Amino acid sequence: MNPSNEKLIHARHTLAHLMAAAVLELYPDAKPTIGPAIDNGFYYDYEFPTEKPTEKELKDIEKKMRKLLPSWKDMSGKEVTEAEAREAFKGNQYKLELISDIIAKGEKITLYTARHFTDLCRGGHSESPVKDIPADSFKLSRIAGAYWKGNEANTQLTRIYGLAFETKVALDAYETMMKEAEKRDHRKIGKEMDIFDFDDDVGPGLALWLPNGAAIIEELEKLAKETEFKGNYVRVKTPHLAKESMYLKSGHLPYYEDSMFPPMEYEGGKYYLKAMNCPHHHKIYAARPKSYRDLPLRLAEYGTCYRHEKSGELFGLMRVRALQMNDAHIYCTEEQFADEFRAVNEMYLYYFKTFGIDKFIMRFSTHDPKKLGEKYVNDPVLWKKTEDMVRQVLIDSKIPFIEVPNEAAFYGPKIDVQVWSAIGREFTLATNQVDFSVPKKFNLTYADKDGIDKTPLCIHRAPLGTHERFIGFLIEHYGGKFPLWLAPVQVAVIPVGDAHMDEAKKVHELLRSNMIRSEFDSSNAGFGKKIRNAKTANIPYFIIIGDKDIAAGAVTLESRDHGQIGQLKVEEVLSKIESEIKEKK
Repeated sequence: MNPSNEKLIHARHTLAHLMAAAVLELYPDAKPTIGPAIDNGFYYDYEFPTEKPTEKELKDIEKKMRKLLPSWKDMSGKEVTEAEAREAFKGNQYKLELISDIIAKGEKITLYTARHFTDLCRGGHSESPVKDIPADSFKLSRIAGAYWKGNEANTQLTRIYGLAFETKVALDAYETMMKEAEKRDHRKIGKEMDIFDFDDDVGPGLALWLPNGAAIIEELEKLAKETEFKGNYVRVKTPHLAKESMYLKSGHLPYYEDSMFPPMEYEGGKYYLKAMNCPHHHKIYAARPKSYRDLPLRLAEYGTCYRHEKSGELFGLMRVRALQMNDAHIYCTEEQFADEFRAVNEMYLYYFKTFGIDKFIMRFSTHDPKKLGEKYVNDPVLWKKTEDMVRQVLIDSKIPFIEVPNEAAFYGPKIDVQVWSAIGREFTLATNQVDFSVPKKFNLTYADKDGIDKTPLCIHRAPLGTHERFIGFLIEHYGGKFPLWLAPVQVAVIPVGDAHMDEAKKVHELLRSNMIRSEFDSSNAGFGKKIRNAKTANIPYFIIIGDKDIAAGAVTLESRDHGQIGQLKVEEVLSKIESEIKEKK
């Protein structure tokens, strides 16, 4: 969630409370649990002991919210004792559990009240809801199931989502964008274009890449490998699993165990599926002694990782359990850090230009000093030093960024790259992290000019993220109309009739021999249907061969995006297509 618009965040949070108040008036036996602000709106989770609302009843709840809003002239908070809080929520076991959690953390208990409604909350609301929240700037959108505290072993609750923006115009624009996004849904287009599939026997969240999807992956890997080669990266390969001892050493097991698959018992020890590539790369760094002359060392790998995502959180390619990551780790001295971090950011900008991503922002996540030793590595001096270094590079590079507290990685500050697709929908695409802690745990060193051993800094970067998430994004971004260089099938060769089959096949084979992904339509379908099939498949170019073409020793070229180009010699078509592929137009 973008923290820069605090007023809107507070309005969304207030609306979650307003919805809870409306729900309690319509469903008095409901038990509200938690209701935060989220990107694009808010939600609240409830237990409904008897009657549950359906999608049809959302309008009634929304109507009640608008009826209550004029009476919410202010929303004020006060600190209370544990006894007072327990008395206020004595019939709601969920609120009582939250009170116990607050006490266990040593935090203050605060209640917020608007008119007759009181809720347990940390705060962050509109001071005057009736003034700050236009009645037509929000609406309830959908109902879903949600487990209490996100744990599948707990009670399943009913979650009601709402949308909220600063104005009705912004709300309408968002809904229009979402309708367009529905048409461009990567799951729908991915199925239509035979890009990927999921199968129950393989398992949820484990994508099967069909030939068309594999072609896109090959092109992305080729682009990454060429770009990284020019950036003086070296490629490595690492196994898909490792012993428990390595992840204990890296610190991932204490901090990250919930996101890793359960261990396998083997030969008296435990092995884990690889959830991240970095510990393996640290071991590669440590395999041979290093001096300052060997740095910076940039190790790159398209490594497959496995994440134990919850079933309810899986979503097409965007949230999966097996992911192929465009990973690299840069080991450098402190003096080299600024140049290396700047070069990584410049690589991001190159990719944005290549894929036609016009809107982006770097989300710079820092640590919370109060959570050192709990959520973050306990080294306040290095936290301040590395965060200052990252911030300065971003400022010097004039890259747009926002700063977000308390969202860093456990070992150092990080940047999440937010991009917007062609229709204006926001995605978290990639990450860029600084690690000042784990290299020490692996005893990674280099000899400086005086022969003294020092610990390198490590930059984790994945500018193309994972194949899964990035291709999911690209499907929406292009609406399935991939540019020529990236299209699964680049050219359809279409004979007008049976008499033109042989000539068409020769053209198809010529294209294939020049590494162009050509498809030869030798089916019994009529000519018109063949053309429609090629257009439906979003193939960038069609080569049509009929009597006039054969007589002229030429072919007719047609473009998906620009219509008929005309009759050209095969050599001219080949040259044109090869040039466009090379230039990645």
